[in-house]
Amino acid sequence: MAIQQIIFIGLLAVVIWLASRSYGQILRNIRLGKPSKLEGERMVRLRNVALIAFGQQKMFKRIIPALLHLCVYVAFIFTQIELIEIIIDGSIGSHRLFAPLLGGSYTIVINTIEVLSILALVATLLFLWRRNIMRLTRFEKPEMAGWPKNDANIILLGEIVLIIGIFMMNGADGLLQALRPSEYPATGTLWLSSVFANSFFGGVEVSTLIIIERIGWWLHILAVFGFFLYLPISKHLHILLGFPNTYFARNTPKGMMSNMPEVMNEVRSMMGLDPDNGSDVSAEIPEFGAKDIVDLDQRHLLAAYSCTECGRCTSVCPANLTGKKLSPRKIMMDVRDRMEEVGDKWSDHLIEEKSNGKVERRFDDGRSLFDYISAEEINACTSCNACVEACPLLINPLDIILELRRYEILTRAAGPAEWMPMFTTLENSGAVWQVAAERDDWTNDLKVER
Repeated sequence: MAIQQIIFIGLLAVVIWLASRSYGQILRNIRLGKPSKLEGERMVRLRNVALIAFGQQKMFKRIIPALLHLCVYVAFIFTQIELIEIIIDGSIGSHRLFAPLLGGSYTIVINTIEVLSILALVATLLFLWRRNIMRLTRFEKPEMAGWPKNDANIILLGEIVLIIGIFMMNGADGLLQALRPSEYPATGTLWLSSVFANSFFGGVEVSTLIIIERIGWWLHILAVFGFFLYLPISKHLHILLGFPNTYFARNTPKGMMSNMPEVMNEVRSMMGLDPDNGSDVSAEIPEFGAKDIVDLDQRHLLAAYSCTECGRCTSVCPANLTGKKLSPRKIMMDVRDRMEEVGDKWSDHLIEEKSNGKVERRFDDGRSLFDYISAEEINACTSCNACVEACPLLINPLDIILELRRYEILTRAAGPAEWMPMFTTLENSGAVWQVAAERDDWTNDLKVER
């Protein structure tokens, strides 16, 4: 077994071990939330995955970034073929294992990968220009300062390194095929890498070409390994979680808010109707809404990890556009930050309490989501659903905002002073104005069921 093969296998094992820990922690963090109830038909969910996650349907509302993203996305998918070959070659000590097996098809596949890689390179450079020189407004919001901006640039620069590795490897390999055909299987003519090789490596000695080919090979695989280990702390985790997120996303009309069974039964009682015995109502005094991430659904936490931080939601938010502090993107980023904080502290701040003969566990570190998200932010929301409509991955920041607002108003009774008269009149007269609701009185003499 060659020394390179030993190094590769050892490195691959370390990467798999580290990745299993990182991705396992993400799964545990998501499970800190309450179990989510699936809504809607399974086939509709699968269609959402196919069209919205895989097909990027909602991206094309903004055609230029959609086309640029499509170049990177398609290149990423096709490059996995070459990546699989590299991993197999590195593990068993072969070289271009797929070339003799696929024959002429191999040439077509690698040429396609190279064309897509050039398109991805152009798209990556344009993305860097848009973020750092053009400085689009949605990338310059306060929540994007520091790490979020650096995160995007790190991934884009990593893309460039990976593409350079591909052309170094393929270009030097193409020249070595003519010089040492017994060691380097023929791949056919690779147009772009041959131009690259002749421009930069023409006339280089065989020993130097071998080193260049190996540098390109290792550069490619190390970039992939680094990318895979970096994903858990990056917004680019949506590459993996975008698919389950679109599947588990709410499949109900966008304007439909989730009901609280306890409140619904109180309303039914006030109206003289029988309570809904089929609803999931606890016998204990409930806490309404969400104070921390453990009060949110697992669907919400999955969405926080899936957020691309693209800012499409914030760029259409009327509250944000009129100078309010609310940013739907920041809401999702704050939920993720708090979730990771809780995940890191979980075992140290877990409190066990006995209640009715049962041992209940709860987390309390003296902090909550309200240490990240202010009441001013959640109260600025108009519930217009613009952010929900804009998101390319069916993420719903409004759901989280409403849960936080419900906690503030129903549990803490801490709503804005301006809203209190409205609540009082709703309780007293069933209308937002200080007069009784009379608009359906015309039905009193009609034989209709009310």
